[in-house]
Amino acid sequence: MLGDFKVLKSVLLCNDEFIRKLNKEWRDEDHATDVLSMSQHVPELKLPVLMLGDIVISVETAARQAEERGHALIDEIRILLVHGLLHLLGFDHEISEEAEAEMEKEEELLLKSLGWKGKGLIQSAYDAETNMNLQTENLDAKSNFLDKCKGFERSSVKGMKVVIATGKLSIDAMAGLLFVNFLLHWGLLVYGRQGREIFRSNLDPSVCREACLYSWEHKVPLIAFSNDLCLTLFDHPLVDSLHTIYREPKAEIMPSVEHLLSAADIQKMIFLGTAEGVATSLRPYWSEATGDRANVVQAVPDMLEIVPRGTSKGIGVELLLDHLGVTAKEIMAIGDGENDIEMLELASLGIALSNGSEKTKAVADIIGGSNDEDGVADAIYRALPRVDPVEEGSPIGSSELEFRF
Repeated sequence: MLGDFKVLKSVLLCNDEFIRKLNKEWRDEDHATDVLSMSQHVPELKLPVLMLGDIVISVETAARQAEERGHALIDEIRILLVHGLLHLLGFDHEISEEAEAEMEKEEELLLKSLGWKGKGLIQSAYDAETNMNLQTENLDAKSNFLDKCKGFERSSVKGMKVVIATGKLSIDAMAGLLFVNFLLHWGLLVYGRQGREIFRSNLDPSVCREACLYSWEHKVPLIAFSNDLCLTLFDHPLVDSLHTIYREPKAEIMPSVEHLLSAADIQKMIFLGTAEGVATSLRPYWSEATGDRANVVQAVPDMLEIVPRGTSKGIGVELLLDHLGVTAKEIMAIGDGENDIEMLELASLGIALSNGSEKTKAVADIIGGSNDEDGVADAIYRALPRVDPVEEGSPIGSSELEFRF
């Protein structure tokens, strides 16, 4: 019967830039993905033919994934096509482990019935993550925790699990990296395998209220971070700079303090000002005002961050290590801000960028290049091949490392 027909409108092959624009327009996520499913189904319209929608595939990302997973580009595109089609049919692997298992099973079944190679996108990702073999000869580090990531794609380090540990909310600079785990907002949000949330910490509501009232009364710009939202109370050039310079989502101006507080749970807040104003006024005031309800910290001189008590990137890293089955002896960490200190102390090899804070450099095993000099990529490139074989029980980061800049 005609009513049983389901029609796929189109399949579009594009580059990363095109799919990134679609992500921004349709999902308000400014990064490239491998495949997008854009549903055209409208339940209220009783049409004899069900118009499923469109599938968009980035050939650039597909090519990278095909190389990483060891099969041909055409096979990867076929896998992405099946994955996108299942999304249009109502499958969603992100909502639960059961839904993921169901979609994984359907992927493999469809590919087999069509005579196409591959197990499916979900299983391919798991296989690649499980079978990652470190390509560097000497360092037995399974994970690399990064704060600053500019230039990382030049490092040519394959087979290592990369974790982005950032105070930022949006990760558009990471488009194209595969199998990436994230620690966002100082480790207040931790995402593990397949992007599953494994930890979340919210800021004390009383602190949020006091900070909002302070911002409104003193006209000090404030950003509240909630999930994938940035919220503020009034327009200000410094608020705009968080979007234009730091590439955070554009802040939504809330009509009142009550509206902002009721919008969603807040993970952290940032006061914006001059470096002098933060150091002489904001930091002393809020260090005392928050008491034992929150921590007051700085990643950059002109921003003061208020985060939940007892949270840090270091704690977030420990949670993720446990999730991934990796020990602290098997990781290296790179950072530059005050919020990276615990992470660098935890890692067997802690590398601070030369433009980093003095406190951060003081705890690092090695001082690398600056962020503007692609210090992260340079540190990875220089450090990994030069580290002597690690004896069991000995730290990776020792004073005997041959590491030059």
